[in-house]
Amino acid sequence: MKIALLGYGKMGKEIEKISLERGHSISKIIDKEDLVDKLTNTDVAINFSTPDSAIKNIKLSLDSSVPIVSGTTGWLKNYNEIVKYSKKTNTSFMYSSNFSLGVNLFFELNKKLATLVGNYKDYNININIIPVNEIFLNLSNKTPIPNPISRTPDNKISSI
Repeated sequence: MKIALLGYGKMGKEIEKISLERGHSISKIIDKEDLVDKLTNTDVAINFSTPDSAIKNIKLSLDSSVPIVSGTTGWLKNYNEIVKYSKKTNTSFMYSSNFSLGVNLFFELNKKLATLVGNYKDYNININIIPVNEIFLNLSNKTPIPNPISRTPDNKISSI
């Protein structure tokens, strides 16, 4: 598979390493300062960039008709816009605030818990976020940003 890496920090470098070990090739590496109009010769784009460049990178991929997987956090106020754009371009877009198996099992467990507790109308679910989880430092640029992982279980439970 030919992979474009959108963002070349710690995650971009790790994805490159694992991809090459598994026999895939890197078709393009785009970092903060790079100006690219179109992705070519690419099967999929993987975006682990900064919040400021995430939307531009995702749209670049969608405009190039290249499916994209994004793990960049901190840009979700524009999430619905990107979903609509993905549908408009008829190109796949996948986002998760965390791709860790453990964290995603935790998310699924919370959905199951909400369904089970939902059958008991006398009980209410409340999630109390410990303040230290509200903000975390994005180690690549030391900018405090809201912790999307601390909010994800709350959002998933309240949507059931």
